[in-house]
Amino acid sequence: MAQQRRVQLSTLHPTSTVCVLGTELSLDICGSAPKDAVAFHVQGTPGVKLYVVHETQSVKLPSSVCRWPLAGGAEVLLAMDTLSKDVGDEKVRISYFGEAGGVPVGRSMLYLTCVEVSLDTDASRSGAVSRTLLDKTTWTWGPEGHGAILLVNCDRDDPKAELPDNRDTAVRSYADLKDMSQMVLRTRGPRTIFTGHRLILHVDYSDADKVGVFYGGNSATLEEYKHVLGGSKLAYTVKPSRHQEESVFYVEGLAFPDVGFSGLVAFHVTLLESPEKGLLETPIFTDTVVFRVAPWIMTPNTLAPLEVFVCSVDENEDFVAAVGAMAEKAKCPLTVCPLPENRQDRWIQDEVEFGYVQAPHKTFPVVFDSPRDGELRDFPVKRILGPDFGYVARQAPEGTSSLDSFGNLEVSPPVTVQGKDYPLGRILIGSSFPRFGGRRMAKAVKDFLIAQQVQAPVELFSDWLFVGHVDEFLSFVPASDRKGFRLLLASPSACYQLLKEKQEEGFGEAVMFEGLVDVPKPTINKILANEGLQKFNNYVQSCISWNRDILKRALGLSEQDIIDIPQLFCGDVATGAEAFFPDMVNMLVLGKHLGIPKPFGPLVGGQCCLEERVRALLEPLGLTCTFIDDFFSYHVL
Repeated sequence: MAQQRRVQLSTLHPTSTVCVLGTELSLDICGSAPKDAVAFHVQGTPGVKLYVVHETQSVKLPSSVCRWPLAGGAEVLLAMDTLSKDVGDEKVRISYFGEAGGVPVGRSMLYLTCVEVSLDTDASRSGAVSRTLLDKTTWTWGPEGHGAILLVNCDRDDPKAELPDNRDTAVRSYADLKDMSQMVLRTRGPRTIFTGHRLILHVDYSDADKVGVFYGGNSATLEEYKHVLGGSKLAYTVKPSRHQEESVFYVEGLAFPDVGFSGLVAFHVTLLESPEKGLLETPIFTDTVVFRVAPWIMTPNTLAPLEVFVCSVDENEDFVAAVGAMAEKAKCPLTVCPLPENRQDRWIQDEVEFGYVQAPHKTFPVVFDSPRDGELRDFPVKRILGPDFGYVARQAPEGTSSLDSFGNLEVSPPVTVQGKDYPLGRILIGSSFPRFGGRRMAKAVKDFLIAQQVQAPVELFSDWLFVGHVDEFLSFVPASDRKGFRLLLASPSACYQLLKEKQEEGFGEAVMFEGLVDVPKPTINKILANEGLQKFNNYVQSCISWNRDILKRALGLSEQDIIDIPQLFCGDVATGAEAFFPDMVNMLVLGKHLGIPKPFGPLVGGQCCLEERVRALLEPLGLTCTFIDDFFSYHVL
């Protein structure tokens, strides 16, 4: 339905107004009629389309009816589909008649100027701003949806800047502009009409701190781009150029969706009419566009790797070298965080998580900095934040627990659950569920993840672990069949089954941790005879089985999509479980190359039976298993 505006007429003097292309004017026929008038006649110049609405019927003029009764709520609507060449070059005349008919008892004259005022975005998501028949005031998800997308400009294109680009109000480079979405104001018609009218670009007060808008006028030089909207600036007066019909604005997002912010932001352009001197301007037309701030999207480890990050600390040279060799096999670069920057904090996976933001015109990665804030706390800003690499963080004012580290944050590959598609997968976080009073992920982090909407988080039970991270009992690996992946779950049951097999084969005296110095070396017989250990692992298995059922429901999985990786845990219910030997599920996945913690399991026929079983489970999927010794550098810490 076209935007409609009521226009008052007068029989005492002519009236002039603007008709914006694509809108309708409703003429106040009855309000201007002389008191003894009972009927009216309306006619207009060829550029005006006229309709009389009488008794709910709309009749296009001219028609066979010459005069229309004023009674019955008569209404005249007009529209124009051709731009005016001069001010007031089209007109409409209303003639009023009394009971006797004959000579009109009064006339109203309306002079019209047709102009175009249109605010446009890339609502069709083609990568370029264009006029569209789509509803610019609504936004829908999906490949068939519509509505413009805005990126949070959270990278740092100027290496000399101290803060991300969304923390300033300056355009520092053309690369900075390319991160922003265009919004185009089109104004066509007689340019002199805009001297008596004012165009205001404005943003709602509630949205002003979420966006920034820059405008460079007719200039292409960076120095001319000024911050015109956002923050304390709620409105900007646009002065249309005499020589250009388009004014191009650049819009950046300042904040990701979160509690109290859905991600939707509206901009408006309003045409104000200047009445007689001393009176306030009145709005006569508003056009609105809606952007959605692109969510932060977390990437599953089953995607092809782009870069590997590892910390170099005291006595982990062999581990760093092994990871480097894996990265070389996977043909992806390795970034080593040196000791002066990590300050002996080796847990980079706990400090940061990688994701990205995407719009039709631009995609770039964004690192999510956890509230953990260990000795690696400066690394994301100093070494990762940069040109086309963004940064976002959330703090936990209530204090942090180990569940706020991002080893407790994973995401599944794409899944379909009971007919509902999750093309970006679902986020997995650990919590104290189903117990009460345990540790939980910080509210600010959890709220942020939920607010992104596109990877609906699933809450798992991880508080049974001493550290409490979901990556201690689950992982995903790529596969060429079925759903394109397998879920790996740590399994004490599978481990006991394997050890019993080896015992029955006569290898009961084979020892764990062969070759390691100052480490107890229990035999298979002793492990199987340890009733306390078995009882505790039965408890651990029940916790993992609970999560297994949740994952099957939440990700739409069957048993054929899950592989049980033999793993034992030690500890007690009060303090939580830890891996009895290096946790093989907590692996590095680089495409088809898997870097698995070396378990130092019992040697059977010269081979580690745990490694042999894991190879048998994973290599048929086309994966290669490399077992990396991280016993002293990670496992026993």
